[in-house]
Amino acid sequence: MGGNVALELTSINKSFKKGSTVIQDINLSVARGQVVALTGSSGSGKTTILQIAGLLDQPTSGVVTIDGVNCTQASNKYKTHIRRSFLSFVYQFHYLLQELSVLENVILPQLIAGKSKTEAVRNSQAILEKFGLENKASSMISEISGGERQRVAIARSIVNSPKLLLADEPTGNLDPTNSLNVFLLLCSYVKENNNSMLIVTHNHLLAEKADCVLQLKNQSLVKL
Repeated sequence: MGGNVALELTSINKSFKKGSTVIQDINLSVARGQVVALTGSSGSGKTTILQIAGLLDQPTSGVVTIDGVNCTQASNKYKTHIRRSFLSFVYQFHYLLQELSVLENVILPQLIAGKSKTEAVRNSQAILEKFGLENKASSMISEISGGERQRVAIARSIVNSPKLLLADEPTGNLDPTNSLNVFLLLCSYVKENNNSMLIVTHNHLLAEKADCVLQLKNQSLVKL
């Protein structure tokens, strides 16, 4: 299914009930193996685009196509299926479970997806090592730094190998060196697995390393 395109937004418009327009005539495509960066000023509508792409928000008009399927008018059950099986989100705030250890936080989404505990543990240990967190596996979330928490959250988001990664300022809480390193890890993940990523970022140094950079300006997209 889907051919070479993981995500396509066609003529997307979003308006509030009071009539104010957030975004208009948005056309965006993310191919397999591609990293697309979305930039723009705060409040311009970048997160709205990401939420529509992730089927968390309904556009006023337009079509959202994921893996070749028109998901715009799909049932909530099907949208949930797509979010669980095809895509994953990374946010600036980690939303980790405080009562679980680092390892348990990364294991949990795999168990929900139906993997055995043995496989989930093995996958979690491998990905924590990639992010330099192997020595923090048994630590509770309250015992690690903010930057480490964000890296755990990113590791958790890709441990199930989502075909489409939707990232909203995923490295915003990291220092410049860690921010670049984590972003490059995400890009490597996308390239190695022929997956896709749409990332919202204010960091132009990171955006420049993406395959395609789009700027949201005056409610519309401009390719840079």
